[in-house]
Amino acid sequence: MLGFLGATTLMLVAGAPWVLPAGGADLRSPENVVVSIIDDNFILKWKSSSESVSNVTFSADYQITGMDNWIKLPGCQYVTSTECNFSSIKLKSVYEKIKLRIRAETGNSTSPWYEVEPFIPFQEAQIGPPDVHLEAEDKAIIINLSPPGTKNSVMWAMDSSSFVYSLVIWKNSSSLEERTKTVYARDKIHQLSPETTYCLKVKAGLRSPRKVGVYSPVYCINTTVKHHLPSPENLEINAENRVYVLKWNYTYENVTFQAQWLHAFLKKIPEDHSDKWKQIPNCENVKTTHCVFPQNVFTKGIFFIRVQASNGNSTSLWSEEKRFNTEMQTILFPPVINMKPINDASLRVGIGAPKESEDKSVNQLYPLIYEVIFRENTSDTERDVLEKRTDFTFSNLKPLTVYCVKARALIENDRWNRSSVFSDTVCEKTKPGQSLLSYLFFFRVMKQ
Repeated sequence: MLGFLGATTLMLVAGAPWVLPAGGADLRSPENVVVSIIDDNFILKWKSSSESVSNVTFSADYQITGMDNWIKLPGCQYVTSTECNFSSIKLKSVYEKIKLRIRAETGNSTSPWYEVEPFIPFQEAQIGPPDVHLEAEDKAIIINLSPPGTKNSVMWAMDSSSFVYSLVIWKNSSSLEERTKTVYARDKIHQLSPETTYCLKVKAGLRSPRKVGVYSPVYCINTTVKHHLPSPENLEINAENRVYVLKWNYTYENVTFQAQWLHAFLKKIPEDHSDKWKQIPNCENVKTTHCVFPQNVFTKGIFFIRVQASNGNSTSLWSEEKRFNTEMQTILFPPVINMKPINDASLRVGIGAPKESEDKSVNQLYPLIYEVIFRENTSDTERDVLEKRTDFTFSNLKPLTVYCVKARALIENDRWNRSSVFSDTVCEKTKPGQSLLSYLFFFRVMKQ
């Protein structure tokens, strides 16, 4: 862990020496004092200014904000070298501010104290590399990462499931083909070649507060011989009416398939979740390259899906996992339009729920707005109205003229801009005007 301290050392600006009476004038305070924190490793480093004096040792104290007295810094008493490890310091919190001071000593003589600017350990801490364990398949590498720090890490106690891991992988024969991707603590790197050596390195980071760690050492592994029964490929899932249709590609015949699902949030937990996968109903021992299952299998959220092939004698490796967001698959049905004339210059348009969704529809689960397009039948000029209400009146129209309308539903304030298709176009004629009615009345009277 200490091998890369030089690359990640954190410089904390030192204050002016605090002078106390010393027993010898030849001892000077240490210089270039540096505090380096990587995970739970606390290191204090400095440069001696008293090389000409023999038998010099160094001691450091610490003080936490709110304390009046100084306490001896553990691991940093009578040190003969120019660095010490004070990881055993007892802190109530890694968010409390600490002050350090250090001095040189020989016999009864001491140098003035050299005081380091106060710092908060968590703010200054660097993220070390994660531990990496690899397993090989024919076209994939399984990666298992342990979060930075120790098992009972104090520094990252609140962040172990919040780490984001960035991986760089390349063929050992060519670093020019390297690719970078974000991975989970338990993940699989796909689209690799059989019997090929791949090398990779991983670093951890936090999004909030933003911290970027250092890369792990490089690990290399050989993928295995090509599996005789290939994995299903190109998974695709779509919503149709009230079911999901899961499809995949497969070239071999006389095989059966099974599909499983996993809650996506489990991927963020740094532990083995292989026993958390669940069978998808209607997707076990299927002989086709698709299966259909009810939408109520999944609650609202994000999931992963995988498929496996079997020919009775052997089983393929699992397919590449497909990330699936139920909200992205939401189906909105087009509304039903009802239009009636009010008078010679107005038409009333009502919007209702479609028949397909009357029982339990997404149209009732989300706040909707409606886009209504209204036009005269013989004209290309349209009125486009976007409203939350379901009742519209179009005025200032021509008597005995055909007008047409269509509408679609949209989810209000939706980041994915989901909407239904437009409804069928409905047309209606306005009532005759007063002048025409008067003429018809006069005509009927005269005819009598």
